[in-house]
Amino acid sequence: MVGGGIVGCAIALGLRDRGLAVTVVDRSAPGSEASWAAAGILAPQLEAHGPGPFIELMRAGVDRWRGYAGMLQARTGLDVGYRDDGALDVAFDDEEAARLLERARWQRGAGLPVETLSARELAALEPSLAPATLALRIPDGHQVDTRRAMRALVGACTAAGVAFVETEVRRLRHDRGRVIGIDSDAGARDAATVIVAGGAWSTQLDGVPMPRGAVHPVRGQMIELRASAPPLRHVVFGGGGYLVPRADGRVLCGSTEEDVGYLKEVTAAGLGALSARATRLCPALAALPVADHWAGLRPASADALPYIGATAVSGLWLASGHFRNGVLLAPLTAEIVVALVTGDTVPVDVTALSPSRA
Repeated sequence: MVGGGIVGCAIALGLRDRGLAVTVVDRSAPGSEASWAAAGILAPQLEAHGPGPFIELMRAGVDRWRGYAGMLQARTGLDVGYRDDGALDVAFDDEEAARLLERARWQRGAGLPVETLSARELAALEPSLAPATLALRIPDGHQVDTRRAMRALVGACTAAGVAFVETEVRRLRHDRGRVIGIDSDAGARDAATVIVAGGAWSTQLDGVPMPRGAVHPVRGQMIELRASAPPLRHVVFGGGGYLVPRADGRVLCGSTEEDVGYLKEVTAAGLGALSARATRLCPALAALPVADHWAGLRPASADALPYIGATAVSGLWLASGHFRNGVLLAPLTAEIVVALVTGDTVPVDVTALSPSRA
C-alpha cells in the first residue's frame, strides 16, 4: 500500500481483515496530509449538483459511516466524534435562495430527504446564525472528527498486524505488464499487488501508468476557533464557506479552494477570507479566539469522481482523486478495493470510477 491517509489505511485494514499481509509505505506519519487537514463533513447532498454517479457514490459512502465509526470504537476504545445532527445550506439573497430551491427540487425528485426552512424557522433552529433568506436542512448530514478517526484507524491497523514504513516511495517497479514492487529510500520491496492511495501525489509517482496531472492538488486552508460551548448544532454551509461545530466547543471554519500546485502554506489572504465567510454566517464567531489554522492539499480529478480500480499494469490498483470527499468515501473505497483485489462482488457500480478514463 502506497499512501497512509484515511483511504489507504481503510483499505489496509480491510485487506488485513481478509488475511492478506499488508505494508503501508508513506513518506510521512499516517494521516498527516489531506486526512489531517480535513473537516470530516459527511453530507453528500451539499456536494452534489444533480443526479448521477457522484451522488449515488456519495450516498453509498455516507451510509457506511455509522457502522464504521462503531467498528473503530469497538476495536480501539476511541470515540471518533461521529455525529448525525444534520446540515444546513443557507441563502442570504434571492439569487442564492433560487439556487437552493432548485437543489431541493432535484433532490426531492431523486427521493432524497431535504427540508426547506423559512428565515423564521432557521432562526428558531440556529439562533446564532445571521439573518438569512431561507435555508435547506439536510437530515442526512453527518460529521466525524478526522484526526480522532485516523488515530483509531491506525490503532486498528496496528492491532490487526498491518506494518507501517515511513519512507519516500520513488517509483513502482513492473515487468512485462505486471507490478513487481516498489523502490523507496529504504530500499526495494517486492510485491505482487500494489495499491496507490497517495492523495495529491498519486499520479506523480514514476511507474503509475496515468498522466501526471490526472490527480492534482487543490489547497484548502482552515481556521479553528474555540468556544466554551458549541455555538451551533448543525454543520452549516453558506456565503462561500462552511462551519463545523465539534462537541467540545471547537468550530472549524473552511475552506479555500486554491490551484497553487504543491504549496501548502497558510496565507494572510486565505485566513482573511475564511474569517469573513465565517462571521457572515455566524456573527458571534468574531469574538472567539483562533485556536489553530492549517492548510492541506486535496487530491482532485478532472470530473470530480475518484479513480478507484485497476490500472493498465496488472496487480497495480489506484484509489485516489477523492477531492473533498476522501473521508466520506474512505470506508466504501476500502470495500471496493478489497473486493476487486480478492475477486469478491463489488458493492457498487464502479464503471464511472475506472482509472482508464484519465
